[in-house]
Amino acid sequence: METKVITSRQNPLCAHLRKLAKSGAYRRTQGEYLADGEKLWAEAVRWKAPVNRVVTTQGSAFGETLELPEGVEHIQVPPELMAYLSPMETPQGVLFTLERREWPMPKAGKGRYLALDGLQDPGNVGTIWRTADALGADGLFLLHHCADPFHPKTVRATMGACFRLPVWEVGLDELSALAAAGSMTLCAAALGDDCRTLGAFALDGCIPIVGNEGHGISEEVLAQCEQRIKIPMRERCESLNAAAAATILLWEMARGH
Repeated sequence: METKVITSRQNPLCAHLRKLAKSGAYRRTQGEYLADGEKLWAEAVRWKAPVNRVVTTQGSAFGETLELPEGVEHIQVPPELMAYLSPMETPQGVLFTLERREWPMPKAGKGRYLALDGLQDPGNVGTIWRTADALGADGLFLLHHCADPFHPKTVRATMGACFRLPVWEVGLDELSALAAAGSMTLCAAALGDDCRTLGAFALDGCIPIVGNEGHGISEEVLAQCEQRIKIPMRERCESLNAAAAATILLWEMARGH
């Protein structure tokens, strides 16, 4: 496919890319999202992600030697326009857009899943997604308007896991019904005397839930959880970062298999 050159900010594609970087609602309506960097590009090609177009900086070695998958549009822009379009303070020299993927819900049955309740930091969601992929999880459930899984910061933090591991944005009723149909238990990672200590029982057959960075798990979700579990730590420590807590839970699930 012939390479196109764009030099003006007024080009409609520039407005489109800027909106993809900034607006979750726009990403949803367009069914498309934005990724950046050579590493992510290599992962997208490796895993045959549904890339629509790639934008590179004019004169860059990467852009000049780029091998395009069939049907992918290649656009070159000058460095100053790349700086305008890139969602990063330091542009990586390559942006690309992909179809926003909707994975089919898993069938009822046992599996290794983690649920996130209202996490707002895209970096946290992306880091947990990457860790879940590394530690053998079957997917992530996002409850209560977590950060957009296709926010540029989320996608970047996944380091390619977003092209491989399913994520589902679900309601609590939907997650509860799926767990019940598969004879699985919702387990809240929480604090308190009524919590069972992690490691004292197996997480096999559980879907652990990690709560919001500041407020923890919502009362609505807690009410639906049959188990409450706590990660053992020094008494002087109040809590863990959400990504750290998720990593420990994922590791415990992996150890049980």
